[in-house]
Amino acid sequence: MPRAHANGSHRRTGALVRRALGLAAFLPLASRAPAYTRLIFALLRDDRTPVSRKAVLAGAVGYLVLGRDIIPDEVPILGGLDDLVVVVLAVDLFLDGVPPELLHEKLDELGIERAAFEQDVAQIRRLMPRPVRRAIRRIPDALAAAGRAVQATGIGPRVRSWISREGSPA
Repeated sequence: MPRAHANGSHRRTGALVRRALGLAAFLPLASRAPAYTRLIFALLRDDRTPVSRKAVLAGAVGYLVLGRDIIPDEVPILGGLDDLVVVVLAVDLFLDGVPPELLHEKLDELGIERAAFEQDVAQIRRLMPRPVRRAIRRIPDALAAAGRAVQATGIGPRVRSWISREGSPA
């Protein structure tokens, strides 16, 4: 009987060590976070970055600012995890839609090593379940289609007129 207890304890220790090593693998990525933040801002300011991809980041920021979480922050550990997942998915989707030549241009301008960047992106993508990533990748096309549909209705000028009309509640 003591032997089973020892094996169970050994397994838990092994799992903790693997988890700690997995987290330690993200330390180099964390040290490059300021450079990656500058990269994202440079891409956001560039007119060649697709608007639908910029909208994905705006949606993630809106999610964080609104404070309406999928998992309430009061739930230990998981409460803050949903915010992290939303940010990671949004950034991944944003970067995935940036033309490669533009991304490489910005990486070079900012002195970010392409190999390290690609390794970091691949490492983060391994954390996200494939079905989730596949579903998330459909968002920009859906946003673009919704934008085209709204534009086709001609509602934009009518809404602007309604907003700018004197006495409008907007």
